[in-house]
Amino acid sequence: MLSEFLGKTAVVTGAGSGFGLELARLAGQRGMRLVLADVQADALERASQELRGQGVQVLPFVLSVSDGAAMQAMADAVLAQWGAPHLVLNNAGVGAGGLIWENTLADWDWVLGVNLMGVVHGVRLFTPMMLAAAQADSTWRGHIVNTASMAGLLSPPNMGVYNVSKHAVVALTETLHHDLSLVSDQIGVSVLCPYFVPTGISQSHRNRPAAGGGRPTTSQRVGQIMMDKAVQSGKVTAAEVAATTFAAIEAGQFYIYSHPQALRTVQARMEDIVQARNPGDPFADRPQVREQLKAALRGN
Repeated sequence: MLSEFLGKTAVVTGAGSGFGLELARLAGQRGMRLVLADVQADALERASQELRGQGVQVLPFVLSVSDGAAMQAMADAVLAQWGAPHLVLNNAGVGAGGLIWENTLADWDWVLGVNLMGVVHGVRLFTPMMLAAAQADSTWRGHIVNTASMAGLLSPPNMGVYNVSKHAVVALTETLHHDLSLVSDQIGVSVLCPYFVPTGISQSHRNRPAAGGGRPTTSQRVGQIMMDKAVQSGKVTAAEVAATTFAAIEAGQFYIYSHPQALRTVQARMEDIVQARNPGDPFADRPQVREQLKAALRGN
């Protein structure tokens, strides 16, 4: 259980905005040295300047977490300068919607590259460092948090590529928890599953590689409009989610939720699975959303 932060090192991906920036702020307030990564250079520079102005040591990297070589170079630099990180927040993520058969190969490469492979790279590069540090010092403690989504526990329509990426992150993180428990008691693991929170994820396309362009389909345009509305109307802030995350780290809590009330729908899905029922409506508690989506897609 990681409960002491002063003088220790945190790695935060997607650190230029949203959850990543708020997590970095809290880590800095706790006296941690920060390794910040983001694909957006201007946002990363603003975050770095803000935190340095508060006396925080910052090591910034402009990169896409989908780039294994760039992530390797960052990991090597972190180890050389500050040693194994005590806290790894694999947070970078992008959103994309549309009917699942309309997602192009470019859609899949982009979303899985960032949302899934970004976490894979963070886990495969930093976990061995952390295990080595733990083996060398019985008092050493570390923690890994992977950002998934409630879409990793549900399967809402018209956002299949995103759902797939986040279900994979949940499975990866649960497996990491079990795997680490076999070899060490010194490294904790959590999976963060936020619901609709006002962040920049609904505008992820601003950082999409140019080669992945193309005219959006009707379902993708509808999905974008509905996502924008849902995200921006969220009542829970990114700062509140970051505070909840740090409380979970200190408590050694695995599952982290921004909206626990959404677990009713998760429970219904699990009961469908156990009882071999056909999948129920993920929007059962908000039937108007499903009707709006159906009407828009059918042109009614």
